[in-house]
Amino acid sequence: MSDEYYEFEEEEFTTQFNGKTIKRIAQQAWPRYWKWVAGFVSLVALVSFQDSLFTYISKLIIDEAIVPGNTQRLYQLISLYGSLILVQSAAVFGFIYLCGILGQRIQYDMRQQMFNHLQELSLSYYSRTPVGWIMSRVTSDASRIADLVTWGTLDIVWGTLNLLTALVFMIIINWQLALVMAFVMPTLVIIGTIFKRKILVEFRKARKLNSKLTGVYNENITGVRVVKALTREEKNLEEFDGMATSLYRAAYRAAWLSALFLPMVQLVGAVALGAIIWYGGWQIQLGAMSVGSLQAFISYLTFMLFPIQELARVYAEMQNSVASAERIFSLIDAEPEIVDRPNATAIDSLRHDLTFDHVTFYYEENKPVLTDFNLTIKQGETIALVGPTGGGKSTIVNLACRFYEPKAGEIRIGGTDYTRFTLESIQSKIGVVLQTPHLFSGSIRDNIRYGRLNATDEEVEEAAKLAHAHEFIMQMAKGYDEEVGEGGGLLSTGQKQLISLARAVLAQPDIFVMDEATSSVDTLTEALIQQGMETLMHGRTSFVIAHRLSTIRRANRILVIENGGISEIGTHDELIRQRGHYYNLYTQQFHRESQQEIDQVFEQAVVPA
Repeated sequence: MSDEYYEFEEEEFTTQFNGKTIKRIAQQAWPRYWKWVAGFVSLVALVSFQDSLFTYISKLIIDEAIVPGNTQRLYQLISLYGSLILVQSAAVFGFIYLCGILGQRIQYDMRQQMFNHLQELSLSYYSRTPVGWIMSRVTSDASRIADLVTWGTLDIVWGTLNLLTALVFMIIINWQLALVMAFVMPTLVIIGTIFKRKILVEFRKARKLNSKLTGVYNENITGVRVVKALTREEKNLEEFDGMATSLYRAAYRAAWLSALFLPMVQLVGAVALGAIIWYGGWQIQLGAMSVGSLQAFISYLTFMLFPIQELARVYAEMQNSVASAERIFSLIDAEPEIVDRPNATAIDSLRHDLTFDHVTFYYEENKPVLTDFNLTIKQGETIALVGPTGGGKSTIVNLACRFYEPKAGEIRIGGTDYTRFTLESIQSKIGVVLQTPHLFSGSIRDNIRYGRLNATDEEVEEAAKLAHAHEFIMQMAKGYDEEVGEGGGLLSTGQKQLISLARAVLAQPDIFVMDEATSSVDTLTEALIQQGMETLMHGRTSFVIAHRLSTIRRANRILVIENGGISEIGTHDELIRQRGHYYNLYTQQFHRESQQEIDQVFEQAVVPA
């Protein structure tokens, strides 16, 4: 039900992030789960302090127990060491458990937040945004953000505290040697700054290409029948290979930069270690430093290098997560184009005249679809829309259903601008049956009840009878409990169409829309759908976009829509007598279906009374 076409181009993000994205990532956990975050951060801090304390205890074991041969002191220090290990084991279990649970909760919250927001977005958003792009945000990107908030935070806290506690103990042991780290840390900061922008740029490219690749997967899987029928496998493989190669190159460059980052950190650490061994050995010769102190100092330096490397790794991963977060927040920040106006009220019924008053509409600037369009539809009237593709037929219906709103002019329900009413109160009273019906995974009963969730089983079955779907449903092994499969894949097109019609019957809409619903079914099924349509359209305002003779002839008025306007209007017989554009369309599309009826109508038109 769409005349528009959008070429999707994903938003480009700048190479710098100013902290707002990181703040929004943190807000996914802190307001709601601050106790959990505080809990695992406290446990990580305890583990980090104990790691540094273990090294200091090792120094005491050497200097106060092994070198002087003090066995009692040795036992005391070993007992203390063992007790601390037990405490640390419990703390490690605690923060791993809290991180795992918190990560799942954050993923759940973010996916729910995105799903809820997707329900609020206007139809135009889905018209221009590929399904693969949306799925990539909801799945892989949400997982990356959860990992950053939990395990990334854990690594950052652990690494930072390890650096600080190790530095404190190094100052306690020998402040002159600790000055070496005063030169190491700024160097590492400079290296990180150099690599930051380049890594982030490549990760952004990779995430963007990954979204496109997901979209290609989705299109090829959902359109596999067309691919097979047109033998497009080789061409699709060629296109996929090109996109996958681009993704590989961007990911390769990001991985290469990340891999280079770690050796740079190790190189700086190796230089610092050499300086400490040289200076520490000289201090021992002078008697200004003990062997245990040098051993502890070297351990602390090695101990510091590992968290520095881990922080470098986390930093690189954080660039990737920031790239994912930017795309998630771009989805969450997308504003629906159609929203309730201030002080909008609910409308009880749409059973009123519907008026298009000087309506102008376009999907893209300077490409009008409707221009100064005027039409009044009486309550209960059936309007058929015909005309060339792209003429504006679906646009008229989309505007009537308020999937879109006029760029100029008004659409009035019962004389009142329909923007004064709430979207929910209007769209909940509209029933739509599309050319390609969509069913949801579940049973036939569930899909019919989708039209009115509180309907009883008896009401569901009565709706199916009115739609003439009951007979084929009862021939199913499980009847109304038969599973339809994903998208209704276990049923024929005609069966899906009848169920879709039963769903509309159950909803009891005030306005009914049929968008070429009989164009893809056989003659027998079409007859059943026509009978169901007559039941549903009785007393209701109805729009019918169709090319089948049986549907069009029953309309109160037929509108020929061309170039965004009405070129002809009247009943079937009136338009046939005019021998205008409708006559040409009719003869071209329905000649083989009812040549005799055309001749009869024309003879009646030319024979004098």
